[in-house]
Parts: sequence; structure tokens; C-alpha cells
Amino acid sequence: ADEVMCLDNEALYDICFRTLKLTTPTYGDLNHLVCAAMSGITTCLRFPGQLNSDLRKLAVNLIPFPRLHFFMIGFAPLTSRGSQQYRALTVPELTQQQFDAKNMMCAADPRHGRYLTAACMFRGR
Repeated sequence: ADEVMCLDNEALYDICFRTLKLTTPTYGDLNHLVCAAMSGITTCLRFPGQLNSDLRKLAVNLIPFPRLHFFMIGFAPLTSRGSQQYRALTVPELTQQQFDAKNMMCAADPRHGRYLTAACMFRGR
């Protein structure tokens, strides 16, 4: 594989319990989180824009060595399925949330390691 998005159920359940305050999350709730993240990552493939790209170009720009192709996904803003409440966030707030361990979709605390590379993808106004 050119790139691997690391996701795990433990981290997704933690997001549901701690961030979204769901008492009994279902696989549908977990799938909603994964779908939202993957939809955001592949937006550049599906819609026209200034930076039309593909996942291969993303990998080329992020991976200095071919064996280092495992990506951690941090996603913001997190919302539960069916939520109608939205709050306008600034770019610094969204960036802070993306790099927060509570918003990571794999159970690894990024504060205990180093970032080799990072990419932030923003949509909207």
C-alpha cells in the first residue's frame, strides 16, 4: 500500500464517550467518525478546487521514506450522528483540535512522540 490510515476501535470509542458524550456508542457511531474523516481526506479527489490532488501526491509530499507510510488521523470538529448543533470555529481552534490527542483516531498520544510530517486539510469558508 502507498499509505495506511491507522484507525482503531479503542480510540473511536474514547471519542464517542469523552468528546461526543455518547453513553452507548454503536458501530454506526464509529462508522460515522471514520466516514467523516475519510470523506475529508478524499475531498480533493471528488470536488474541483485550487489544489486538485490525489492520495498518491499526498503520500509523496508526506513520506520521506517509503517504509514510513502510516498516518494518524486527527479530525475536527467532531460531531455525533444526527447532531444539529454547530459552532463556528476559527482556523487556530480547528488546528488545535486536530492535533489534540482526544481527536486522534488511533490510540496513540502524539505528545509522546515526534511529528515527521503533518498535513492539515480545511474545507469551508
